[in-house]
Amino acid sequence: MTNNASNAPSAIILAAGKGTRMKSDLPKVVHPIGGRPMVCAVVDACLAVGCSRIVVIVGYKQEDVRSALKGYDGKYNIEYAVQDQQLGTGHAVQCCAPAFEKTNFAGDTLVLCGDGPLIRPVTLEKVLKRHRDHKASATLATAVLDDASGYGRIYRGADGKFKAIVEQKNCTPEQLAIKEVNPSYYCFNTRDLFASLKKVTKNPVSGEYYLTDTLSLLLDEKKTVEVIEAVPPEDVLSINTLEDLAKVDAIYRSRPAVQVPAGVHR
Repeated sequence: MTNNASNAPSAIILAAGKGTRMKSDLPKVVHPIGGRPMVCAVVDACLAVGCSRIVVIVGYKQEDVRSALKGYDGKYNIEYAVQDQQLGTGHAVQCCAPAFEKTNFAGDTLVLCGDGPLIRPVTLEKVLKRHRDHKASATLATAVLDDASGYGRIYRGADGKFKAIVEQKNCTPEQLAIKEVNPSYYCFNTRDLFASLKKVTKNPVSGEYYLTDTLSLLLDEKKTVEVIEAVPPEDVLSINTLEDLAKVDAIYRSRPAVQVPAGVHR
């Protein structure tokens, strides 16, 4: 996908977590996939769809994440936002607000996880197209899994439109049977994203602020939230152990390399 400067999307990549189950002191996103830190695969996918700026949220051992992305320095517009406390995905994205304030919250922004290296540019292209065709405030890409255990379920109304993401622990028996899940691929109107984040309240159980809460807030304001089933099940594979890492690495290496455009200086 090519974008001119005025409509090129931005991207936010969440990369501040520890990844405690990896039995390593390294941040999860720094573990190698295809011979490089896995976060590089997410950055490459964003660059391949024409993102003009990428803001990477760092926190735990942030120097390791910055070092992992050093190869992009001077060629691509990679910025960093620091999440000092682990207070959830909503708080993490809110930490990017100063970076986007500089550009008056213009345009559209992809929000993605740094530990999802099987992400495909074609998926992001589909999300961006649906988002823009429907002039949505938010668009999320979903996956349909045979075993949806552990994932938030996509609850749609009778009209097929998005109603809510229901976390597994809150699902009714009927909702547990839903196979469509949220793999955390989002596109937002940037202004709507940061306006809604200001209204997100702390979850009373976890003490965290959730990015997904913005979706219900946008719906309450009669704004458009689109859903597109666009993520192949294979791409949703979680990396929580070294065995998972090896499995995803084999899949990643079996695919054609993502074509990243020539570097564009700041």
